[in-house]
Amino acid sequence: MRQAGMTAMSTETSNETRLREDICRFGRSLFERGLTPGSSGNISVRLDGGGWLVTPTNASLGFLDPAKLSRLDEQGRLVSGDAPTKEVPLHTALYDTRGSARAIVHLHSTHSVALSMLPEIDPRAALPPLTAYYLMKCGATALVPYYRPGDPAVADAIKGLAGKYSSVLLANHGPVVAGDTLEAAVFATEELEETAKLYLLLRGMNPRYLSPEQVADLVKVFGVTLPQHGHGH
Repeated sequence: MRQAGMTAMSTETSNETRLREDICRFGRSLFERGLTPGSSGNISVRLDGGGWLVTPTNASLGFLDPAKLSRLDEQGRLVSGDAPTKEVPLHTALYDTRGSARAIVHLHSTHSVALSMLPEIDPRAALPPLTAYYLMKCGATALVPYYRPGDPAVADAIKGLAGKYSSVLLANHGPVVAGDTLEAAVFATEELEETAKLYLLLRGMNPRYLSPEQVADLVKVFGVTLPQHGHGH
């Protein structure tokens, strides 16, 4: 019995070590491609044994140290590592309302931030159905109003979405995307950024979006989940 318990503990430790390395690896990739400058952006991952890992405050995603990542307990209190990002309330609110979320990526990526500042953006669907992969990876993207970075009130705005969105734009700030794995969250964030770029390139050119029938086909074949009115624009 004791050996079984020790094996479970060693597996848990091994998984945490791997997740720490993954956070640093993906963070560096995002930083090196200019998707979040300076010390902006943050990443968190839920741990199987309870609590979660998150990137520290004022840390560049390009130069993270696995040993210095902030480990928080289930109440969001610091257990070990450096002081966590001030965006902890943002991450906590998304985890609390979206039960399937295992990882969250928040960036200050240029095209997504630009999109969040446009006057015509529908808060229920910040982007129209431009591509199949946008819908497959992001679903629909909500836009929430501007809040000062780190403002606990942003948590209420996220909770107001009732877990219907895995992809959220913070006005004049940047995207926040949840996934069932860290890799999924990163890939969805990248897809959101590329789709925002496409939208800006095509703005005012009357592009051809996916039709309701094409969207319905993606929903049926790939199990895409869209909030009500989430795929119109």
